[in-house]
Amino acid sequence: MQPDYKIVDADAHVNPPPTFWSEYLPAHLRELAPRIEHDEECDWVVFEGKRKKVNLIGAQAGREGKDFKMHGRLSDARSGGWMPGERLKDMDTDHIHAAVLFGGGPLGSSNPELYRASFDAYNRWVADFCSHDPKRLLGVGYVPMQGVDESIAMVRDMHKRGIKAVNIPAFPQSFTPVVSGGQMLALTGDPNGPRQYSDAEFDPFWQTVIELGMPVTIHLGARGARFEQKDKFLPDLLMTKLTMAEPIAILIYAGVFQRFPDLKFVSVESGVGWFAFAANYMDNTWKKQRHWVNSPLTEMPSFYMDRNVYGSFINDPVGVSLRHWPGAKNIMWSSDYPHSETTFPHSLEVIAHNFEGVPEEEKQWMISGCAGKLFGL
Repeated sequence: MQPDYKIVDADAHVNPPPTFWSEYLPAHLRELAPRIEHDEECDWVVFEGKRKKVNLIGAQAGREGKDFKMHGRLSDARSGGWMPGERLKDMDTDHIHAAVLFGGGPLGSSNPELYRASFDAYNRWVADFCSHDPKRLLGVGYVPMQGVDESIAMVRDMHKRGIKAVNIPAFPQSFTPVVSGGQMLALTGDPNGPRQYSDAEFDPFWQTVIELGMPVTIHLGARGARFEQKDKFLPDLLMTKLTMAEPIAILIYAGVFQRFPDLKFVSVESGVGWFAFAANYMDNTWKKQRHWVNSPLTEMPSFYMDRNVYGSFINDPVGVSLRHWPGAKNIMWSSDYPHSETTFPHSLEVIAHNFEGVPEEEKQWMISGCAGKLFGL
């Protein structure tokens, strides 16, 4: 049954095929782009001397858990991940009015020029994808946060292209991409590095996104999931949620939100059940420790959580039940389409479960109003 309200999906995804890089990268770098090889077993992505099976775990929408598979062919992936017409059909099937779209991100390249160029290539691709229906498809662009001036230029270009928000790594990156074992470690940055978002160096960036009305997002936390290692995958998934508390705490305690009261920060796909705990814990420890650490804050941490911090969740009735606690009010439902955690095509059932007993006005705020206001619908 069609609901009598418009659902805004605060965290959905696109999965551009690896072949798009050769079209969107600068001409002199296209020969370095990933290419696809086929054999009887599956499709392979060939890039920088490595040959990897096409990973499908991020494109399982429409399959039951027992039918999930890690590898296969590009044709096995849900076509709504990269074909806007098919995406809009799937949104109609799932009763989704509009979706905020996160994506494939940059190339995990050890070539600094190629790495930086891949941000612009992806941002242009997602802007083109969203142009098919900009009222329903809301793109999020990516920046590396290596050089602040470079990132600001990228953000201004995104804004001109209609992109609604900007995604940054959990911690500032080094100026040289860090690759280990074929994994791009610098995508999440270095929590122990010499640069932190609390540094004055980043103040012009925060001022720019405020000027442009663009929320800043971090997708998952400070730790990635090791998809290729079955024994580590499930524990990693949990930690991708909880480690989001670290960059939030850094921004709060360093006074970034105090200096920039209009800055909107979004914790994406990390759940919200821990928001109330985090705010309560930060309040209590701040009261006791603020004097000797010379805290610059004039309000308790939960004040900044409620004013500046937002969070998306997929299936988190605990978080919904804690929505009236300090620090936990700015929460938004999402489908995670087409990833393996997606609620598609049963989103209405999941919404009914998560919001059982919730007053209608509050329910509509969490499934429509909050995300609609934040992302400029």
